Amino acid sequence: MVTTVVDARSVADVLAAAAVAGRLAACAQVGGQVDSTYWWQSNVETTTEWSVQFKTAPDRVAALVQQIRATHPYEVPEILVTTVASGHPGYATWVFEHTRP
Repeated sequence: MVTTVVDARSVADVLAAAAVAGRLAACAQVGGQVDSTYWWQSNVETTTEWSVQFKTAPDRVAALVQQIRATHPYEVPEILVTTVASGHPGYATWVFEHTRP
């Protein structure tokens, strides 16, 4: 699973659609608004963001991260990769099959 956040719902939707259309993710979920508080340029900032969670196969992670990084609007984007230790075997097969070019 790969997760990121962006500052606009429309940007989240574009990232999600591009990853699925490009077969870099079998599914992408855009989560509702979250308020993030963080350090940026020596100041504490608070911003409303939208999360995007991408479901992908292990062999597609690097390409997906590269695409997100290339199109992400942030100078230093949060891109987190989480390895899923177990899950429904049928779902894992579905993810694998739908991330083939």
